[in-house]
Amino acid sequence: MDEYESLSHSKWECKYHVIFIPKRRRRVLYGELRQHLGEIFRNLARQKESRIEEGHLLPDHVHMMISIPPQYAVSQVVAFIKGKSAIHLARVYGERKRNFVGQHFWARGYFVSTVGRDEATIRESIRAQEKEEARLEQLHLWS
Repeated sequence: MDEYESLSHSKWECKYHVIFIPKRRRRVLYGELRQHLGEIFRNLARQKESRIEEGHLLPDHVHMMISIPPQYAVSQVVAFIKGKSAIHLARVYGERKRNFVGQHFWARGYFVSTVGRDEATIRESIRAQEKEEARLEQLHLWS
């Protein structure tokens, strides 16, 4: 937690909790997509000198804790990851499935929060998302 990154004239620790969804919140992040998206996100983050510390893909949204250097804006890195991953998905899976029209896979907005000193809580929250999703679906079955 107290290990800082270094640039030539500064020490930094800039971590963000980011959530974004597919367009129309389609439940398409399972199967083949889920296996490849994690690696795609990590490679894209590396291109912006960022690192995904923790991440979880649910059927209808993505949670990640990402470390971004201070020379990049959060919006710039998130837009890059969403845009390039959408292009990749359209090229690889667009031929097989008709619902990946063009490069419009992700919804326009996203949620971002600074992590700060509650990093352990955020990590645990990201890990618990899948269990919570299953619990909520189970509740809806009985309704």
